[in-house]
Amino acid sequence: MKAIIRFLFFSILISFFIGFNIKKNDEVLGEKIIGSTVLFSVIIFLPIFLYHRWKGKNIMDYTLTKENYNRIKNQAQNKK
Repeated sequence: MKAIIRFLFFSILISFFIGFNIKKNDEVLGEKIIGSTVLFSVIIFLPIFLYHRWKGKNIMDYTLTKENYNRIKNQAQNKK
């Protein structure tokens, strides 16, 4: 999975670089390449990356619930 994410990330960077270089000569084509790269990165890359990073983690550890708030509050009071 890491290799796929790295490949997609570097292909996005290369695509941005190509799009900005082409934009110097042909503005419409450069804008299309940049736009399709942004669209690809948001629709394809971002969900794959987020799934990989959040896999196996409990979402409740990262949300501020009443129990977590009280736990944080008690830890701060114990440090004083």
